[in-house]
Amino acid sequence: MNWRLLLGVVLLLAAVVTGWSAWKMRGRDAVATGGGERSDYVLRDFELVVLGKDGSETVRVQSPELQRRDDESMDVAEPVFLTPAEPGPWKLTAERGWISPDGELLRLDGSVSGDSDPASPAPTKFRTDSLELLPGQDLARTDKAVSLSRPGLSQTGTGMEANLKTRQYRLLSQVRTRYEPSARP
Repeated sequence: MNWRLLLGVVLLLAAVVTGWSAWKMRGRDAVATGGGERSDYVLRDFELVVLGKDGSETVRVQSPELQRRDDESMDVAEPVFLTPAEPGPWKLTAERGWISPDGELLRLDGSVSGDSDPASPAPTKFRTDSLELLPGQDLARTDKAVSLSRPGLSQTGTGMEANLKTRQYRLLSQVRTRYEPSARP
């Protein structure tokens, strides 16, 4: 047998095996990368400070994981948002969060809780399923069911708008209020 013929047969077999292997592998790549948008980058166990146009802090974010998407929005796992206020910051937590590309809108979804600083004159707590936060306007809003409590007062309703800086809030519909007088010593 001629060595050139043998080399040609070996090269032909190698080309057939390589082509067949590439054909079989192409389906796997499509499944691995076709599962949605890909992240630009991922941050783990981080704290992020968002500044306003004037350079002042508008919100602080802490989370075990953040993923920045191709459209420059960010998905946040188990976020803790701290919004500046006097005497102390509001603490907003949720199962999931989303930050718009320009940082002007934050969404919190799943077991959302908002707690004012315990040292404030009337410490306030609210609970809902979904909340939008506009840090530049110190505004939090939702159209979902909300429960709100302060010392001596418990309220439920559907929809809420709250100014986190001035601690003024407004329940929008189906409001039920219960006054709970404090016990006298």
